[in-house]
Amino acid sequence: MRRADAAERAALNELFAELCAIASPYGRERAIADRVAAELRALGLTVEEDDAGPLAGSDAGNLLARVPSADGRTDGGLLLCAHLDTVRLTGPVEPVCEDGVWRNRHEAILGADNKAALAVMLQAARRWAVEPPPVPVELLLTVCEEHALAGAKAFDAAKLRSRCGYVFDHASPIGEVVLASPHYHRVVAELHGVAAHAGIRPEHGRSAIVAAARAIAAMPLGRLDEETTANVGTIAGGSGINVVPERCLVEAEVRSLDEQKVEAVVSELVDHLTDGANAAECDLDVTVSRLFHGYRLKPSAPEVQAAEAALRVCGHTPVHIVTGGGADANALIAAGFPCVNLANGTEHPHQPNECVTVAALEQMLDVALALPDHAPDG
Repeated sequence: MRRADAAERAALNELFAELCAIASPYGRERAIADRVAAELRALGLTVEEDDAGPLAGSDAGNLLARVPSADGRTDGGLLLCAHLDTVRLTGPVEPVCEDGVWRNRHEAILGADNKAALAVMLQAARRWAVEPPPVPVELLLTVCEEHALAGAKAFDAAKLRSRCGYVFDHASPIGEVVLASPHYHRVVAELHGVAAHAGIRPEHGRSAIVAAARAIAAMPLGRLDEETTANVGTIAGGSGINVVPERCLVEAEVRSLDEQKVEAVVSELVDHLTDGANAAECDLDVTVSRLFHGYRLKPSAPEVQAAEAALRVCGHTPVHIVTGGGADANALIAAGFPCVNLANGTEHPHQPNECVTVAALEQMLDVALALPDHAPDG
């Protein structure tokens, strides 16, 4: 594997800044999808866009492109995956590089999650267009990852010809290899009481907010153990300070590396919601959704070993980690496709101080270029 030269590194940084400047909050990926597809087609690659958009809630579908190997094969090899979308924007994105660090000039996300990986994969494709890889490489660019992996879950993994895949979507130092990711459930509760004038006849009302407060106060929240977390993320209700609130909406989540634990905590949250509603004489509607499946990988798995070999040849010491977050790897593994999520060196994702160093971007490119040399069928 030849590491990226100065021209490739400069082009990578320029491409990264361009991609970040294209607004693509989940559900509105059309502009970034068109830019990426145009780039890949200009390299002579065929790009397929699936029909996942409406199902995922996006104005674009997932993109799939194939890079033939040096001997002309398109079957086997490996997949590289990144997502096209970001979380919702709270301000404009104007990437600036200062002291070797990319940030947004404004108080809003940069979009390095996941455009750092997206830029790396496009720059790698530029290399492979003139220096074909030793094994075939598929590029999967998904929509609505930030919306519970909706694009990847809607993707037909049977289309893939690769033996395994790699997702660069963990905000931690390059070299870290994710071996476990949690099962993730969402709990949405609607509490229904009775409205009444708060100053004249409050005793005639039944407060949905009181019901929710009682329920939440009794819930186990935060880090419950090393594998499990629970959180109430939003609560909304009421129409005015002089009205006993008739309705209240509560949204919560539970994550755990252990499937039985996540189900037990979800059941406990629902029990507390029921108790809170009964105590305040309110009605309750609860919806529980599994947003994605968790997984555990064996360190001896061929796809893990291949990733470690690529990291080592690039000067990184592989480190096995578990995470409380999800990525497209969860959806692909659930669909039966072997996949590994790798750290991408970004920092503070989803926050106004999101950033990534030039060094991390360039190191990620070298790892991506090295992976085909160590692919399980390579």
